[in-house]
Formats: sequence, structure tokens, C-alpha cells
Amino acid sequence: MDFFFFFGSLYSYLSVMRVEALAANAGVELRWRPFNVRAIMVEQDNIPRRNPVKMQYLWRDTERRARRHGIAFNGRPPHPVDADFLANRVGVVAAQEGWCPAYSRAVFNAWFRDHQAPGDRAHLEAQLRALGKDAAAVIARAESQEIREAFDVQTDAARKLGIFGAPTFAVGDEIFWGDDRLEDALDYAKGASAR
Repeated sequence: MDFFFFFGSLYSYLSVMRVEALAANAGVELRWRPFNVRAIMVEQDNIPRRNPVKMQYLWRDTERRARRHGIAFNGRPPHPVDADFLANRVGVVAAQEGWCPAYSRAVFNAWFRDHQAPGDRAHLEAQLRALGKDAAAVIARAESQEIREAFDVQTDAARKLGIFGAPTFAVGDEIFWGDDRLEDALDYAKGASAR
């Protein structure tokens, strides 16, 4: 199952904190795919932060779902974040190198628990060092043209699937949008692997 998510998405936070364990319990292989949901939302004129009524709902819903799943929610963290997509591009590096789950949990935990914005270089360097990574080398790779293009490739793949929000789970061409569809996506993936 492909897990398309964005560092800066409220609902992606909830899924990042749950998806690895649930996928393992379901026997579903998971591919972590950070992508630029912001670009897709702009293309589709689907920008929640321009709608204060919707944003109020999104914050409250995130808080409720976090409580339901025992996930930290320490008041509203900074938002929007990662204007230059640095946290997301580091996520691409982490996905390529196999440490994306730990990196993603660290970044989202720091954002929601400690209000450290994803993409803030000092926070990112500290999180990378805590994961035992050479922060300067990882960030230099994330700034490279290769990784910028890889981030664009992930975004194009999401666009081709018809993805319009994050998180989205994809099993082949079948997509499931939102943290509340995670279990449905896993059930579908289990069924697809049994065929």
C-alpha cells in the first residue's frame, strides 16, 4: 500500500503516528511517499486555510481523533509550515534510505507536541541528529536537484492517481483519502493481496 502524506497536513499527523503498526498487524507492506499536496490543492483551488469555518472544523476534528487514538495534541501548533518543503524533501531522502517512519514520527511529534514547525532548519537538524543521522549531509542531499525532482515525481504520481488531499492511501489505482479511511485501505490491501 502506498502512503501519500505531507509534512504540514493535520490529518497526515494522525496517520503517521498509526500507519506503521496497523500495516504490520495487517500484514500489508507499506511504501512511504511524501508529496506536495499543497501544489495539488492550489491547482484544484482547494485551499482550506482560506476558509476559516473549515479550518476551525479541521483543527477540532484533528484534536478529537488524536484523543480517540491516544495521540498527543498539545494545542494548535504553528500552521501553515514547511514553506520551502525542506521537511518534505528530507522525507523523500528518508524514504529512499529506509528510515522514513522514524523520521516522520519524530517530525510530527515535535510539531504537535512541542510546536516545532516542520521545515525549520534548526529543529530539523536536531531531529536528524537524534535519529543518528549526519544532519548536514542529509539536508544537503534534500536540497539537491535529484531530490527536488524525486519530490516532483511523487507529486506527479499522486496527481495521476487523482489524489486531492493528504493523507491518501493507494492500493494500485484505488485511493482512500483521510486518516479515517486508513483501516478501510488496509482491509482493501489485504483483500487485494489475497487475490
